[in-house]
Amino acid sequence: MKNLLIRIYSIYAYAIFLMLFLLLMPFFLLVIFVKPLEKCAGFFNHIWARLFFFLMFLNRTKVKYHSKIDPKGRYIFCANHTSYLDIPTVGLIRHNYKFIGKSSLKKKPIWGFMYSRLHILVNRENMRSRYQSWIEAAEAISKGFSIVFFPEGGIYTKNPPQMTAFKEGSFRIAVNEQIPIVPIAIPFNHLIMPDNSPLTMHPGLIRMDVLEPIWPKGTDDESIKKLKAETKLAIEEALAHYENR
Repeated sequence: MKNLLIRIYSIYAYAIFLMLFLLLMPFFLLVIFVKPLEKCAGFFNHIWARLFFFLMFLNRTKVKYHSKIDPKGRYIFCANHTSYLDIPTVGLIRHNYKFIGKSSLKKKPIWGFMYSRLHILVNRENMRSRYQSWIEAAEAISKGFSIVFFPEGGIYTKNPPQMTAFKEGSFRIAVNEQIPIVPIAIPFNHLIMPDNSPLTMHPGLIRMDVLEPIWPKGTDDESIKKLKAETKLAIEEALAHYENR
């Protein structure tokens, strides 16, 4: 009986996702094709996330800010990644940002087109693609956008919420642009929507800690390594706080 209820709930989740996608698609298309409206994308991302979690969990979400986020500030948001739910979870932060995501997302029908036009895609196995994503990220930052990335490069951990090694690309961007990293800890999404096949949804509490910004100290390669290590430690400590409760 429990498995049947989980399947029904998962089908409901997919239906909600599709309904909201179709409902908001005209607004996202407007943002894509009318360039002066480009900065409205973050607002619509936030609306999508709010509606999705309200309909899925009756708004059982809890976001804790350890420091005030300047709505006009430029940041690089850095989150652990254990579930496909992590993208809408970060969307609960109302801010003007672009995601850096895997190039394979472009293959998803319709949604992939919209994602590729609104955000930055990268093939981490291709040096030219990585370089192009750095250029696009720098251009977005110069226009006032913040950046969201998952530094593990995908959902790779075998023991969530423990993390795998971080890629350094976005830390290099933070150092080059001299803007802060904002670490984000998402402790429970792997329990609510595990990275298994087929994907299933479970009731639960969406929790996210938006931690203190970490500023780069210096402009050399050593500064990049230190920033990456500090960020990883901050997220690990936040996740450990929930494991020990």
